[in-house]
Amino acid sequence: MSRIAAVRGALPPNRHTQGEIADAFARMCLPEGTDRALLDRLYASARVRHRHLSLPLDRYGKLDGFGAANDAFIEVGLELAAEAVGSALEAAGLTPYDVDMIMCTSVTGVAAPSLEARLAGRIGLRPDVKRVPVFGLGCVAGAAGIARVHDYLRGWPDHVAVLLSVELCSLTLQREDASVANMVAGALFGDGAAAVVMRGEEWRPRAPDSPGTPRSPGTPRSPEAPGQAETPGPVVVATRSHLYPGSGQMMGWEVSDTGFRVVLDAGVPDVVRTYLADDVHGFLADHGLTAGDVTAWVCHPGGPKVLEAVAETLELPPGALDVTWRSLAEVGNLSSSSVLHVLRDTLDLRPPPGTPGLIIAMGPGFCSELVLLRW
Repeated sequence: MSRIAAVRGALPPNRHTQGEIADAFARMCLPEGTDRALLDRLYASARVRHRHLSLPLDRYGKLDGFGAANDAFIEVGLELAAEAVGSALEAAGLTPYDVDMIMCTSVTGVAAPSLEARLAGRIGLRPDVKRVPVFGLGCVAGAAGIARVHDYLRGWPDHVAVLLSVELCSLTLQREDASVANMVAGALFGDGAAAVVMRGEEWRPRAPDSPGTPRSPGTPRSPEAPGQAETPGPVVVATRSHLYPGSGQMMGWEVSDTGFRVVLDAGVPDVVRTYLADDVHGFLADHGLTAGDVTAWVCHPGGPKVLEAVAETLELPPGALDVTWRSLAEVGNLSSSSVLHVLRDTLDLRPPPGTPGLIIAMGPGFCSELVLLRW
């Protein structure tokens, strides 16, 4: 088993109300003279009050194509990545030099060298750090990233690994696109980043190796440094992935000359109702648990209809998804970063020690990822 040592988020400073963003969207995307009743209805029903955006609102109309938007993704994304990873490591009582592997996930921009490679020298990751950039998982990648880092730490149980998520959804906005999918995305998605620090079950605190000297594979760690205490955090017990048949075109991107054009099918909540309950109940049963044993549900805020479908199909008690609903209202859907923000906020509530928790996220594929925790 692996342990989550710390979770931290980062948000860009440009915070706007839902009404301000709706007005900007109307100026950029609706033909002049268009009745905006549908737009206003979609923005109101999203149940989002505020969002943080990568750029000031007046700059979005000046972005000259996909290249300019992607340049902004790299610039802003790197700043948020440094903040999220730095604060998560500090909270875990670790330094960048302690990191053995870093996985970076995003679906809202592309970079080569990838973001974590650009981050390495900036914050002082070791030159032998293992890097795993991931693209394409979308909203599910926060939970799937924890699951795959857990897989890595099972093979390297004395290692420290970091999951970094950077999602700048506003930079994918398609100007002059008045489609319902573009309006829904414009009403729902925000910008942010998050980092999770995890360590294997055989990890022990250690003194720093000599600066600039990579630790070769198989080389024992240095003796424990005095005064370093282990950071408490939940244990990852098990994970489960599921691709749902016949749903591959329900969510994702169409890549065009203007960048990423969103694909959002209105049938997503129906897929949740069809499959999720069997997945969750079967997964919990494999570990001798029922839904009633779960003391905290860490659910990705996919949107109001999706959250209502999750609560309905799992027959969750009132208030079970309150942390998720609050996150949706305050920052919107941050794609893969969102469930990590919900996880951070859940940890702040201190669920009863030793009890089970469950992370749930869904995304393109169409798929789900479940992560069973022990608080």
